[in-house]
Amino acid sequence: MIHSQALGLASLLAFAFLVNLPLGFLRETAPKYSVRWFVYIHLSIPFIVAFRLAEGFGWNIIPLTLACAVAGQLAGGRFRRWKNR
Repeated sequence: MIHSQALGLASLLAFAFLVNLPLGFLRETAPKYSVRWFVYIHLSIPFIVAFRLAEGFGWNIIPLTLACAVAGQLAGGRFRRWKNR
């Protein structure tokens, strides 16, 4: 049986990645350093923090969630570039 904390961590990391896929897709259309560009990058942060706190994880999990969020942003942006070829 999977430990509930491991399942919570896996859910949190999957959420951080998946919620950033469409945001990375949209970010690719925004001019770099514009307000829209910053919004697309940072929009998921309050939701990831709320999820992290609801699951009872501390500060030590932030690097993992950040890495998954960045990976989602990059994957979404690459998908947009690939789609527009």
